[in-house]
Amino acid sequence: MKQEQIKTLIDALAGSDLSELEYSENGSTLRLVKQSAAGSAPRRPLPRAVQNAVDAAPARNEPAPAPAASAPAELCAPLYGVVHLQSSPGEPPFVQAGQSIQAGQTLCVIEAMKVFNEVQIDHAATIAEVLVRSGEEVEAGRPLFRLAQG
Repeated sequence: MKQEQIKTLIDALAGSDLSELEYSENGSTLRLVKQSAAGSAPRRPLPRAVQNAVDAAPARNEPAPAPAASAPAELCAPLYGVVHLQSSPGEPPFVQAGQSIQAGQTLCVIEAMKVFNEVQIDHAATIAEVLVRSGEEVEAGRPLFRLAQG
């Protein structure tokens, strides 16, 4: 589980009326519990696999290393939801195949539980291929874009 996925899940929980959220991927499970204002929610230790992933993740202010320049990379959906490739119907898409993109640029938006989550890139690249259609439901981990470096 990547740090960006964990942050997206935390943001989705914070922006919703839910009090708990549980997400499993590749044998690891992340369970998020929103504490009440009084702080009465019991604290449970993180599962070992999640704690190991959090410990191994780079600090929030350190950018993750860019993929190797020789291999094409894929940018995957950080969570389940409906993908939107443009800001609103009739508007141009955020990105298109062949377009150069910069770190921090929004590539699409995934709507989950009525929360719109921007999917951004953390390094410069070129969109080699758009792998989804606007309005399509995507699972967490599904490739959205194929990238070429630089």
